[in-house]
Amino acid sequence: MSRSDELFQRAMNVIPGGVNSPVRAFRAVGGTPRFIKSANGAEITDVDGKSYIDYVCSWGPMILGHNHPAIKEAVIRAAENGLSFGAATELEVTMAELVCSVFPSVDMVRMVNSGTEAVMSAVRLARGATGRDKIIKFEGCYHGHCDFMLVNAGSGLMTSGVSGSAGVTEGCARDTLTAPYNDIGTVEKIFEANDGEIAAVIIEPVAANMGVVLPEEGFLDKLRELCDKNGSLLIFDEVITGFRLGIGGAQERFGVMPDITALGKIIGGGMPVGAYGGRRELMELVSPVGGVYQAGTLSGNPVAMAAGIAQISYLKEHPEVYARIDDLAERLFGGLKKIVERSGKHLAVNHIGSLGSLFFTEGSVKDYNDAKRSDTAEYGKYFTHMLDRGVYLAPAQFEAMFVSCAHTEEQVQKTLEAAESFFQK
Repeated sequence: MSRSDELFQRAMNVIPGGVNSPVRAFRAVGGTPRFIKSANGAEITDVDGKSYIDYVCSWGPMILGHNHPAIKEAVIRAAENGLSFGAATELEVTMAELVCSVFPSVDMVRMVNSGTEAVMSAVRLARGATGRDKIIKFEGCYHGHCDFMLVNAGSGLMTSGVSGSAGVTEGCARDTLTAPYNDIGTVEKIFEANDGEIAAVIIEPVAANMGVVLPEEGFLDKLRELCDKNGSLLIFDEVITGFRLGIGGAQERFGVMPDITALGKIIGGGMPVGAYGGRRELMELVSPVGGVYQAGTLSGNPVAMAAGIAQISYLKEHPEVYARIDDLAERLFGGLKKIVERSGKHLAVNHIGSLGSLFFTEGSVKDYNDAKRSDTAEYGKYFTHMLDRGVYLAPAQFEAMFVSCAHTEEQVQKTLEAAESFFQK
């Protein structure tokens, strides 16, 4: 029995499902979750001493790779001064200044501890600012596990085959209206049927929790227009795309400015951090200045701030990182597409920048229903095949692959060779 097997058996006795987040459970792909001991660069090493080329990257934040020296040193220096004060620090100010300097729509930002918390707070702010209750979200987009967002959601909910969660009351979900991703006509109809009642539209500008699904040309622009026309706010959930699709996130890449931006993962350099920000007049509605209450004892934690400052500063000072990861991703996902085509299959390979997905379904994938056609059993076989050959992918069809600056051309080639051997069978 492997050490991972032993740990999983112990975990099953004291942690629901043996994991602290459902997508780690391997239930969608079979087998035992690997318990990770260490990570460096583009590789992770499990407790049994086996190393893997990592395309999960801690679900996105490790854009510079694991254990980057600048981030590691920043964390050590900050920890030497103490782990938490429950009081204001200079690091919080520096972090906020950095975020505001690179996100064109953000004048002010409030730090929180997770992407879920950022979204929850952003929606509360939108409701407080507009005096309205209803929210439009998109099928297959995942915005964390706050109650009103667990409606037709992606990520772990999609993997487990359910569209909601037990424990979410009908009243809580009643004001969450859903539309298919990339379907502007349905959004228009929802606005018409709920005239004057929509507080905000929330969207992942690039969906990355039903696999990676790109917005069709003009879709985000039309959402912006509809929100302006109806007096509603536009919220971009950039928990995954922020700082990954460019220093200014998806909003900079597509040239569409939201009213409120939710951030997470990557701004912590690997530490648990989230944030939400927007125009000054909106953010000054947040307590203690305004009447929209939001608080957090550990928000702006100094160690997490130090890690985030180190990562964001490095990205700001080294814009060549984006050219490198985009080139590596093009080699990886372009190579996967060619491999699939040579096999005689017509599976969908979606990618933008350093985000991508291989869907085990034929034809294009542009929304939740397209993604759901995927053969999850076949993905499970592919996952196991790749894992056995030292390539660590997300243990679920409906998650993204992430390329980091630490990946090498040799590692990408090894990954493609492993994939080729699967499709040649």
